[in-house]
Amino acid sequence: MADSPKTGDAPFDLEKLQQLVEMMEKHGLSEVHLKRGDEQWRLRRGAREVLHAIPQQPVYHAPQQFAAAPAAVQSMAPAASQSAAADPNAGGLTIKSPTIGTFYSAPAPTDPAFVSVGSVVTPETVVCSIEQMKVFNQIQAGVSGTITAILVKSGDAVEYDTPLFRYQS
Repeated sequence: MADSPKTGDAPFDLEKLQQLVEMMEKHGLSEVHLKRGDEQWRLRRGAREVLHAIPQQPVYHAPQQFAAAPAAVQSMAPAASQSAAADPNAGGLTIKSPTIGTFYSAPAPTDPAFVSVGSVVTPETVVCSIEQMKVFNQIQAGVSGTITAILVKSGDAVEYDTPLFRYQS
């Protein structure tokens, strides 16, 4: 596409136009706009690139204190209903995330999960892995008991103190 409003009836210099197109190809340019006096050339190659920006809301994280134990543990009133397994606020004891990142239930996608419902854990038992800035941190239970519910899915983002597992001691 060439726009060339010129004063007078002088024809385009096709040789210069061809050189300009070759230079654009050589240097990977998609658009050139030249202006000298009353003469103006604008060349575009390929499809016009359109970028759509989707504004994102800023995420604010309140300051948290780091837990000394591998995973924070909170005691709550026990609950016996099966629907409580899906509700992280339901009764029972929970193992919470000590950090922010991405939760993984297994060391690799094809490997078995670190723990499952019914698994007996000790304080040293690795219950999951949380990826933070390309570093995989193995999270230990920090408690003894039996896992009764897994409250997050592999690949979910977790924050500080996100309940990860429910267990009975």
